[in-house]
Amino acid sequence: MSTKNDRQERASRTLAALQARYPAPHTHLDARNAWELLVATVLAAQCTDARVNTVTPELFRRWPDAAALAEAAPEELEAVIRPTGFYHSKAKNLLGAARRLRDQFGGSVPQTLAELVTLPGVARKTANVVLFGAFGINEGLAVDTHVKRICYRLGLTDATDPVEVERDLMALLPREEWGDFNHRMVWFGREVCAARKPQCGQCPMEGFCPRREPPRAGGKGAPGRKVVLS
Repeated sequence: MSTKNDRQERASRTLAALQARYPAPHTHLDARNAWELLVATVLAAQCTDARVNTVTPELFRRWPDAAALAEAAPEELEAVIRPTGFYHSKAKNLLGAARRLRDQFGGSVPQTLAELVTLPGVARKTANVVLFGAFGINEGLAVDTHVKRICYRLGLTDATDPVEVERDLMALLPREEWGDFNHRMVWFGREVCAARKPQCGQCPMEGFCPRREPPRAGGKGAPGRKVVLS
């Protein structure tokens, strides 16, 4: 089992490797402001960013801000966002968020995590994405499937619950790096460290990665088996 110092050193080496590979990271979602990023991030749940980007231009053309979307008919919104999947619940959440922004926040997206998570459909991950992407605020570290999987494989956390993973990473990484770390991990997860067939031969962390297999659904976060490479 790795010590705290081992984990800190591995985190520093991981950060340096990701910074070298992705010197100017950015989100895959197309958004011009905080409102658009909020909507796009909600739609991206269980959906690819590429597909979301095909839907949002029409959505923002018809409803350019929270006040406009708050007045939308649910069935009209559902028809536009249908390709992103789970469109009934996503439409309900977006309409609820738009109305709360209109009624409680003057139509503007708030700039604190505590306020953002009061919006329907917005949990910590989405709130962190919006805070950093729209305002450059590192209040937390967004933990998506890529961050959770790769950081477990690297031995940066023994947790599988996103909130616990976030806590562990925030203790290991400089605050100013939290937002970019998420972006870099998403790129790295798509290009190299895939869920089923990680390209370890192309990985700059190969020399120090323990290659732990994340527990399957329902696991408690105990150290897993090493990845079996084909």
